[in-house]
Amino acid sequence: MLLVAVTARAATPVRNQLDGNPTLFAVMAAINAAGYDADIDSPNNSPLRAAVRKELASKDIPCLPDLKLFYREHSKSDPTADLSQYISFALSVDGPPNFALKGRTVDAPPDVAALSGFSSLMAKFYEQAGIEDLWKRSQPAFDDAIGRYHGPVSEAVLQVNSFLRNETSGTTSYWFQIFISLLAAPNQIQTRNYGRSYFVVVTPSAELRIHDIRHAYLHYLLDPLATRHQDIIMRTRGLADHTERAPALDPVFKSDYLLLVTESLIKAIEARLDKKPGLVDEDMREGYILTAHFAEQLPAYLHQEQAMRFYYPDMIQAINLRREDARLSGIEFVSQAPVRHAIMPPPPAPPTGAQLTMEQAEGLYIDRNLEAARELYLKVLDQTSDKAMHAKAYYGLARIAALENNPEMSERLFEKTLASSPEPRIKAWTLVYLARLADAAGDRQQAVERYKEALAVQGASNAAHEAAQQGVQRSFERKPNR
Repeated sequence: MLLVAVTARAATPVRNQLDGNPTLFAVMAAINAAGYDADIDSPNNSPLRAAVRKELASKDIPCLPDLKLFYREHSKSDPTADLSQYISFALSVDGPPNFALKGRTVDAPPDVAALSGFSSLMAKFYEQAGIEDLWKRSQPAFDDAIGRYHGPVSEAVLQVNSFLRNETSGTTSYWFQIFISLLAAPNQIQTRNYGRSYFVVVTPSAELRIHDIRHAYLHYLLDPLATRHQDIIMRTRGLADHTERAPALDPVFKSDYLLLVTESLIKAIEARLDKKPGLVDEDMREGYILTAHFAEQLPAYLHQEQAMRFYYPDMIQAINLRREDARLSGIEFVSQAPVRHAIMPPPPAPPTGAQLTMEQAEGLYIDRNLEAARELYLKVLDQTSDKAMHAKAYYGLARIAALENNPEMSERLFEKTLASSPEPRIKAWTLVYLARLADAAGDRQQAVERYKEALAVQGASNAAHEAAQQGVQRSFERKPNR
């Protein structure tokens, strides 16, 4: 698993906290081929979803009838629940080529256990449908989506780390990872907590789901504190009786007091971070019964110097059962949680000029229509003087030359990419390609240097980082014994 943390002092998420995932991509490709059509006509879908579905439909995939039957037999009436089980599967297996469970079968999440037999189908589909190549060709689309989230996620992580006064993003034994899924239905965000690993899966949407990601990150940091101090927390669990009068509260919070306490604290922190104190009263009436207590405790926390992980027990011990019982007895709980509309940014303007040409070129490249793609990449060079756009165009032309077995031309074009101020993710992949070309030419020293340069690129994707690590290892393994 490529799970990493973020330092509190960093201005951006580092080392692939935000990325695509080849296993999730493969599973989503499989169910799309098998009949997963949820929100297929939504304008918020990634264009990649239609492109992948089109390519898979054109292929002869021997296992596809069995895959379609499996999907029909395990389909759920709720599209979100239908998708959810396959996301759980993707996060619970080792990935290609075998898609085997990471742990013991008996320890698999219930929704994954219900998909018994899917691993063998995925292994066949992955090979027969050429998913490895399709994943590699889909990287530009993931780079664009990840780039859209990168800055806002960085700010949200830094905001939380600063508020909680973390020197790091958590203990070294807990990990937080955000995956972008471009083949799933839009407007979805799903979170998972498997042991010490926290996952957030985000699908395409018009608005960035930063509030949801921040909420999940707060859980990642605060859930372990509740577990560590559960003895003193459970002394106050009698207050949970009031939640029986809160019809709007999700039953999961009624059955898990530690989770309810953490959610109440998060609600109080969010109200303060967003400068919306009125949310505290709304949260109380929905059933988050300790939100007001924590909101009253936060000013004292902010006026002292300890980090939250040290101050946390003080806030729990400050719970006055008699006072909170009286406060809750006077609350009239709402029957339905209010709909809180996110602040919607204006929809992005449709691409025009060089940007539109670039998107069309990338689509043709994914479809392996190389000659048409080459013409459009060259057109981009004439349409704009923007260096970053030139870098994307040269990168596209270099990949085409590599596919056409023209290493000299490919190397020249990749060098032009580096000279044109490429974005970090394109820069990292360019260095990986140059390293592979050097390796193929027998220049192992140059290859290792290029791989190491790729590893040093901040903002490189997981896939590029992993490819560079594997390249360094292969280069050293191939050295003759002296």
